[in-house]
Amino acid sequence: MPGDILDNKGRGEASWSWPPIHREARLFAGIGALACLLAALMTWETIAWPLGLLTICIAAFFRDPRRTTPRDDRFIVAPADGLVTLIQQVPPPRELTFDDGSGAPVLTSEPVTRVSIFMSVFDVHINRAPIGGTVRKVIYIPGKFLNADLDKASEDNERQHILIERGDGLAICLTQIAGLVARRIVPFIKPGDIVAAGQRVGLIRFGSRVDVYLPKGTSPRVLMGQKIVAGETVLAELGVDEMIEGVAQ
Repeated sequence: MPGDILDNKGRGEASWSWPPIHREARLFAGIGALACLLAALMTWETIAWPLGLLTICIAAFFRDPRRTTPRDDRFIVAPADGLVTLIQQVPPPRELTFDDGSGAPVLTSEPVTRVSIFMSVFDVHINRAPIGGTVRKVIYIPGKFLNADLDKASEDNERQHILIERGDGLAICLTQIAGLVARRIVPFIKPGDIVAAGQRVGLIRFGSRVDVYLPKGTSPRVLMGQKIVAGETVLAELGVDEMIEGVAQ
């Protein structure tokens, strides 16, 4: 059950189960299922079968599997399933580097490490909080729909910044970025909400990317080209800045 405590000593129960489908699928899967039913009733089998397959694919896209999140204040967990395609030293988003009078924390413009996670249409698209804390800002920015795998997508594409602050003042920004196919960013949270690490914070429909800006002096524990899992993969450990190498094989 969600909220169960598990550990590396054998405590807890683990079993495989079909992942539930998020409620955001109802409209899209419902339209597909209705079209499939109508085609079947009209005996248009050549159309009904593809529509049935499309309905299944839509439901699979909105799957929302249970995740087991490591509980440690030193850990920043991955906010998205997907492939690590960029690790760069860049300034934080400019929208978060000035005081808007809300009392929310302000990030400095000094470059930090940004980890970009590309989500294909085959990945789970539910995004999760990298740390626990209070949601201080949710900033939506209209933009283009370029390939989300491109570096300039962070500045040009439609995107949404989420700033989460812990009780000790640590603030982490994640940015949901729409892509070529993705046309809708759906938030589950709003400013003032309190979230736990690994908690669901939103989704992006049909292919996209998520950027995470790590604190100064913290380097990622993931590698370029690594496949990671939202809410489970430890993206970084606070204060640990070291080189990690891997081998593609």
